[in-house]
Amino acid sequence: MSQINVSQAPGYYISKWRKLGPVDIETATIWRDEMGFDNWLSIAEAGLFLDAAELVGLITPQFTAAQAATFSLVRRRMLGDTHLLNSIEDAIVICQTPETRDLVLEGRLRMEKGLVCFEMGEIETAQEDLNWAEVRLKSVAKAGREHDLSLLNKAAFHMAIGQQLMALQVYGDISRSEGHAHETIAISRLGASRIRASIGHMFDAARHAWNAHEHAILAQQVGMALEAGSLFIELSIGNQKEDAERMSIQVDNAKPRDIDEDAPILEVNPLDIIGVFEWCVERLPEDTLGEDRPDLRALISIASKLGKLAEVELFIKLMKQPNSVEDPMLAAICQAICEDETDKAKWITRLTELTMLTE
Repeated sequence: MSQINVSQAPGYYISKWRKLGPVDIETATIWRDEMGFDNWLSIAEAGLFLDAAELVGLITPQFTAAQAATFSLVRRRMLGDTHLLNSIEDAIVICQTPETRDLVLEGRLRMEKGLVCFEMGEIETAQEDLNWAEVRLKSVAKAGREHDLSLLNKAAFHMAIGQQLMALQVYGDISRSEGHAHETIAISRLGASRIRASIGHMFDAARHAWNAHEHAILAQQVGMALEAGSLFIELSIGNQKEDAERMSIQVDNAKPRDIDEDAPILEVNPLDIIGVFEWCVERLPEDTLGEDRPDLRALISIASKLGKLAEVELFIKLMKQPNSVEDPMLAAICQAICEDETDKAKWITRLTELTMLTE
């Protein structure tokens, strides 16, 4: 299921700690308050995953009982413990006890319980817990980190059991104007774009991919922005129109439709496609190694379709160096789009080598 880092990402706190720390708890608290965090839990979780053990040791004594119980579960899950159901139920009791009550963490723990139940195959119980968690968190922490997680996990649950339209409805509950983290919006719009494309709603699919690209950029999630940008281009490349309104205007003018109302026809200004393509290419890693490179696969294929393969230095270099590729699917794409017969033969050889390695 989903994990997110919100726009006030705890990772920024960890970076500051590594640059200016270690410091005492008083100074650490001042930093925390300046960055807009109201407690230590999310920072401690980030510290756990980013190996900031000294920071974690400093702040965990500041936990409430409910936070300590939740953090213990996070630590155990990180260490590979899969027998968490009883501990989650015990932590929920702590969150419900009047002296240690925490409504937000109770909602989060019910979400965690739902995920564990799903993993155990208890689908009805999982759905009940995930629904309960989302309703609770919407009421006490709307658009906060825990609420965002609950929505994304609820959508992922529906996708996992084949309920695409239910997942689409959940993604629709993540409004771009109600304070949700940019990363949350980006993840939801990526999911919504793929669902819309699968049912033939191409305008909505392209619109969602555009929004996913924009919000991933705002969240400084370059990898996700590359994925969303590539998806937008793939959906739009066959629907270019020179005088089409710019996509930003089409997105702003989009509104809910009645059930009997026809969907808009997808028409995309070529300037939007080129703009997204150039943004993505400029941020591709120079290293072409790696056994799974969906970023390179998507963008070199797009470059070929746009007739820009010879305009991108990285791609010019890549097409001449088959041995710099470890991804068989990328090698197959390069072989297919290669026009030089000598180089094509080299790609065929490289693809054969990589295919034999994976057998």
